[in-house]
This record gives sequence, C-alpha cells and structure tokens, in this order.
Amino acid sequence: MRKVLIVDDDVAVTNYFMVFLMQTEMFEPSVVNDSRQVEGLLEKEHFDVIMLDLDMPNVTGMDILYMMSVKEINTPVLILTGVNDVDLAVKCMKRGAFDYLTKPVDDEYLLEVLNNAVEHGVVHSSINMLPQTLSREDLGNKAAFKHLPTQDTAVIHLFHQAEKMAEGDLSVFIWGERGTGKESLARAIHDLSPRAGNSFIAVDSSSHSPEEFSSELFGRIRDWSGKSKGMPGFLEAASGGTLFIDNIENMNLPVQVRLKRVIQINEYYRDNSTEILKSDVRFIVASTQDLTSSRYRDSFSRDLLYHLMVNSIRIPPLRDRADDIPLLARYFLKEEAEKAGKTIPGFSDELLALLKQYNYPDNVQELKNIIASAVVNTDSGMLNKDSLSPYICERLLPGEMSGDFIPMKLNDMIVDYVLQTLEYCGGDRAGAARLLDIEMDRLNELIEDNR
Repeated sequence: MRKVLIVDDDVAVTNYFMVFLMQTEMFEPSVVNDSRQVEGLLEKEHFDVIMLDLDMPNVTGMDILYMMSVKEINTPVLILTGVNDVDLAVKCMKRGAFDYLTKPVDDEYLLEVLNNAVEHGVVHSSINMLPQTLSREDLGNKAAFKHLPTQDTAVIHLFHQAEKMAEGDLSVFIWGERGTGKESLARAIHDLSPRAGNSFIAVDSSSHSPEEFSSELFGRIRDWSGKSKGMPGFLEAASGGTLFIDNIENMNLPVQVRLKRVIQINEYYRDNSTEILKSDVRFIVASTQDLTSSRYRDSFSRDLLYHLMVNSIRIPPLRDRADDIPLLARYFLKEEAEKAGKTIPGFSDELLALLKQYNYPDNVQELKNIIASAVVNTDSGMLNKDSLSPYICERLLPGEMSGDFIPMKLNDMIVDYVLQTLEYCGGDRAGAARLLDIEMDRLNELIEDNR
C-alpha cells in the first residue's frame, strides 16, 4: 500500500480523509495536525504522497513547500484548501506542488489525483536516479528513437527520461524550438507506452483558428436540439491512444480551461452540447515558446501551464549540439537519396564544413530541408557547394553576401525576408507562416506590401 501523509490543523478533516483512504485498501494514511512536526517527520520517514492544507497556524502549507524545496524532498504534494484562488494555485505549483484541489473534493476524483501523484513520484524518482553517463545502447528500446539520430549526451539522457515517462499515463509537455523533433519524441513516448497498440493522433493548433480548434478538438453537435450526432473531434479519434497537440500556445483561454478538465478528470463535452462524455486519451503537448514568460501571462492559463510542466522535457536546439550535424546530415542524405532513387556517397569536405558552422534557426527540420534540396539538385557524385540552391547557399555563406552595409527601411527588409522564406517553402504560404512564426493574415499583409 502507498503511504500518504495528511497535514491539516482541522481534526475533523484529517479524520475523514484517514477513514476514507483506509477503506480504499490502497493507501496507508498518517495524520499530522500540528504542522510544526512535518519537517522532522519527513526527515525520518518516506511517504509516497502528501496531502497538505495551506492555511495553518505556526507553519503554513507554503512554508512546508519551501522547506521541501530547500531540503530537496521530492515527495509529490497535493494541496487541499478551502480557498479557490487561481493565483495561489499557480504559486503552489511553482513551488513544486503536484496539484491543487479546493475542498470539498469529490472522493472518486481525489483517488484519481492521488494515484496520478503516486505515479508521478515513481516516474520522477526513477528519472532522478538515472546516471548521467548512460549511452544510447543502454536504452530499453533503441528502435523507438530511430528517427532521432544523436550522439549528444544530453539528448541521449533525455531519451532515457522519455522512456521512464512512457511507462505511466500522465500528460507530458515537450518544449523546444521549431524543428527540434518534438513530434518524433512524442511518437517515441507513445510507442513505448501501454497505449502503443492504439492510435497516435497529431494535431497542430496553429493550423486552425482559435474558434475552429475548439470544435476540432472536442467535436461538435450541429444544433442544440441533440437530434444530430454532428462531428466527432480529435479526442474521440484518439480514444485509447495518445493525442499530441503541437503549438499549444495558440489555444484560446476557454479551450485551455476545457482541456485542463479533460486532463484532470477525463470528462468533456462537445461544442453545442451539454452531454458529458468520458475520455480515454493520454495527452502529449508541445510548444516552441517559453510559456512561463510575461508575454503569455494573460493569454495562457497559469493553472494549466504548471499542471503540464510537472512532467516536462526540453529538447535543446541544434546549435547547442553541433557534433550532431554531420551525423544528422548523413542520416538525411541516406533517407532522401533512397526516396529519389539516387546513389550519392556523401559530402565534400567544403560542404560539410559549411553545414557545421551554420546556426540553423529552424533546427533539425531546416537541416533536413537543406539536404533534401541538395539531393534534388545532384544527379551523381558527392554533394558539394554547387548542389545548394542560391538562396540556401546565401544562408550558409553570410560572408559572401554583399560587401558594404546599405541601410534599408525596416519594413522593406522584413518584406524581402518574408518573400525569400516563401520561395524557400516553394510558395507554400502556410509553411512560410509556420517558419516565420507569424499568423497567416500577417504574412498576407507583408506579401501585399510588395505589390
């Protein structure tokens, strides 16, 4: 049985939770009504999860969270308080709490959150125990990461973390710049998870308007009469499997609130409907942005953010792992040459040197695009500088661009860069907008400025 420490100065509350948890026969509860005793108890005894009140005399719940952080006591903490305050909840999550619940709490929901907290504790204990010297050969399933070539020790360690996270069913948040391989990592986690035999559905929230995405995600009923079944959403399509949502920062606040409810209690309703439906989906979400920054304070739910970040992975950009560039270049060359039905033995030393010195704003995806373009431009022999299109060559050779500095109007320079990006994407405006990280309307405005 899992050991639970209940900390609350209200004896009636602790008695209720103690009896309830004992009746489940899943948890072994211990009770502390005087919060001054908690520090000493945690130094002597291990608990799988802590249920903690905030408003207590002498030592508050926030004081206990701070003490645990300083002493590196990593037991998952579930905050139970009578105060429904989002800012306070966010503060607790930032201090390391696993979740924040407002009393009174539904018994069934409490059990679900406790089980999730225990799972989180087990997974992160195993992650914290991983040696820093692990190699790719030490992975339990190397094949799951075959589309993520690397020799970087930090990335390999990240794969080991992903393997541990895959064992459970908690939501995972992947942060990384565009083109770093977030979806490939999400697929690897799915393939390693108990849900591997079911669907993996990937959706990019930036490819829909905020208003449309609600119906795409949750589904909708055509009218309020309930006579029409309407359209199922991604949640139903991914039932039993994994739903990967990229660019989550593009969701509007109402959808974020509804998503948090699905993640927490597996319940949702379609647009134009009041019928509560059950969800059986594991969520993996991703963003290119630092959602903790002040830029997103008003547009992204702090409550949802810190809930997601409890189980998070950051993929480093390609410029921070330059030794991976030759390895990835050879991997993409083999892949693209096979697609094109060509035999291309490798790279000239000059081209390989150019590839290694570039900083790749679009990371691994940009390197792949460069290699794909070079393969198209080469019939046989080694890839070399002449295999590159003029635009790509100009990007890789900043020193060979026009010599003297010539001032330009800022807007003209922006428009010129947008047009070059559009050319790079073969005229695909949606692709160019994604690379530039701007809305489609803004892209169209800038293109119109050139006419």
